[in-house]
Amino acid sequence: MSSTMQAVVKAHAAPGIELREVPVPTPGPGEVLVRVEAASVCGTDLHIYNWDPWAQGRIHPPLIPGHEFCGIVAGVGRGVTTVKDGDKVSAEMHVACGKCLQCRIGEAHICQHVRILGVDADGAFASYAIIPETNIWKLNPAIPHEWASLLDPLGNAVHTVLAGAIAAQTVAVTGCGAIGLFSIAVAKACGAAKVFAIEVNAHRRSVAATMGADLVLDPATDKVEEQIMDATGGTGVDVLLEMSGHPAAMRQGFSLLRTGGRASLLGIPSRPVEIDFARDIIFKGATVQGINGRKMFETWFQMEALLAAGKLNLDPVITHRVKLREFSQAMQLLQSGDAIKVVLKPE
Repeated sequence: MSSTMQAVVKAHAAPGIELREVPVPTPGPGEVLVRVEAASVCGTDLHIYNWDPWAQGRIHPPLIPGHEFCGIVAGVGRGVTTVKDGDKVSAEMHVACGKCLQCRIGEAHICQHVRILGVDADGAFASYAIIPETNIWKLNPAIPHEWASLLDPLGNAVHTVLAGAIAAQTVAVTGCGAIGLFSIAVAKACGAAKVFAIEVNAHRRSVAATMGADLVLDPATDKVEEQIMDATGGTGVDVLLEMSGHPAAMRQGFSLLRTGGRASLLGIPSRPVEIDFARDIIFKGATVQGINGRKMFETWFQMEALLAAGKLNLDPVITHRVKLREFSQAMQLLQSGDAIKVVLKPE
């Protein structure tokens, strides 16, 4: 194995990114060295690339981004017992502290002191990555490696969909980015009666139909509330899966939710959102859930079971595949709106 590797590096506190030749890291005690086979690009990576206010307040260059990936174990540190060289793996990239209240009561996914690999420490946009053994996920051989690079966002979708009853329920998905699209497929796989997808982007609407949505609507031109109320007998949907973070979409989603329904919110607004609590939550008797990441590791077992059983097809969401050295092209594709998920392949 070479002593150096190719890596995408956020070298400076400024827009842009660099491709560098850097040393291959050495796994320490309890760590695993993974040769990256595929890594997918997230909206978080776009924030880092653009160096927007969120990135300026969170990222400390130099940093190798990337938190969605799969690969092959290429080395292990002292004390590692659960994986060996040659094993196919992915990883939960949220590293919990294990000591705070949330970690100790089984809620490590909302750890107070969480560190995210690819955000707070070096990640997977490189030929090799270092992962704590506690975060490694050994892959079922039935899962294609490109799909395995999508387990992070797929897990967000599985967590959101399965945060309450879903079988025989009517569901509205507001926002059909990658996670929204995955949510459609997961909801259908888990027995949802009808799934309504609401999305402004025409390409994403077409993919939403491919993923199994029963009715796909454009909030800019369609009479969304009228059509969904008509399709649900005037009661509204049982479940709202809010994936956009857009204030107008959030308000519309609550208007579609039936009395006594469940709203699971994953989309992150860029600013405070005004909601009529009395009308949309209190008098409706609505259950409102904030969803953060994936449950460690309940969600991982759930999504692996769905994938291994052939219940999901993730291919339609992968719109582009580029080489790691073409990272800037991936960013341009995402900024243009032409891409949904871009998969990077190290050389």
